[in-house]
Amino acid sequence: MTAEERKELMDIIRELSYEEREVTLASGRKSNFYFDGKQTTLHAKGGLLVGKAFWDVVKSFDGPIDGVGGLTLGADPIATATSIAAALDGESVHAFIIRKEPKGHGTGQWLEGRKNLKPGSRVVIVEDVTTTGGSSMKAVERAQEEGLEVLGIVTLVDRQEGAQENITEAGQVLKPVFTKEEVVG
Repeated sequence: MTAEERKELMDIIRELSYEEREVTLASGRKSNFYFDGKQTTLHAKGGLLVGKAFWDVVKSFDGPIDGVGGLTLGADPIATATSIAAALDGESVHAFIIRKEPKGHGTGQWLEGRKNLKPGSRVVIVEDVTTTGGSSMKAVERAQEEGLEVLGIVTLVDRQEGAQENITEAGQVLKPVFTKEEVVG
């Protein structure tokens, strides 16, 4: 990803994903600002740039890397875009999706894309926004229960409200593409 592309991605996040308003976050906390990462990850150019940005960070982990994924819904477009960016770079890194509850019919599985990832596959968890890191750690735990080796977590925006510390304390690594401070100052 070029410096110009990184700036363009940040501009898209500022325009489409950042809002100053009262909200209740997934963590239960109240906040006077909000990052709706899906507005950027589902945008045509935003999705392309997200894939490139995430692939740049994902490939900084010690390889090989077999897959990228996380909790549905925030991780879905990121995992796909990152997998495509990796393929364009000549690497085979499969996307996967972790359900919030097991499939209610058929195989009853938690993880979609399972056939692409053998037990012991090395994966990176992806997330659109982190606050405390709770959702990211749920994804790590579920991936580990599915027999995957989690190398770390990459988030589009770290709100800088404890995720880095909580994830580190849990023995994982969090690498943000952007921090709140970078996006809004």
